[in-house]
Amino acid sequence: MAWAIVENDKVTRIVNTPQSITVNGVSHPKSIFTSWNATDLKDLGVYSYREVAVDNRYYNSGNATYSIGPNEVVGTYEGTAKDVDQLKENMVNQVKSIAASKLAPTDWMVIRAAEGGTAVAEEITQYRAAVRTASNEKETAINAITNIAGVIAFENQPYVETRKVKHTDEEGVETYGPETEETERTISGVTGLWPTDPQAEVDPAFVSLVAAE
Repeated sequence: MAWAIVENDKVTRIVNTPQSITVNGVSHPKSIFTSWNATDLKDLGVYSYREVAVDNRYYNSGNATYSIGPNEVVGTYEGTAKDVDQLKENMVNQVKSIAASKLAPTDWMVIRAAEGGTAVAEEITQYRAAVRTASNEKETAINAITNIAGVIAFENQPYVETRKVKHTDEEGVETYGPETEETERTISGVTGLWPTDPQAEVDPAFVSLVAAE
């Protein structure tokens, strides 16, 4: 918990941990933060404090402005958008890296087939093609972004996931369904929404993942 010191209707200090303070020329021990109630602290000029910070993935933090309410002080930080072109470059590089990591486990199959060995299974061939297609589509979408709002939207796409409800019997055996439950979530267009690896373990609870309207 943090506190704001208010003197003459202005925030003069933010206190993040209990410590000795001086308010309007009067010194007080740090024990007031744990022994005084909120009303007594407020009467002294010590308000509960919380911050509204910028999302540092997309903005650089600037100065804070303070709003003094009846029960708390809220500090809101200004945000300056980061360089969109640099963010896009980082996103594209990450897409390329993810695609490579998804293809790497089956590269040996392609090499073996190219050297006259066993042919690559069709489902693996289709999966590898789908990964490359997804990578190209993601890069195209990223390169089309023109502002910070577009970057944020691409990395925070709303989806609804439906999963079967898990049940565990007295012997510890787990079963799923038939009941289902929906969860709203956001998915990054960079790290998520890739083709499903046919060699991956099947999630017995998964039903569907649908873009939110």
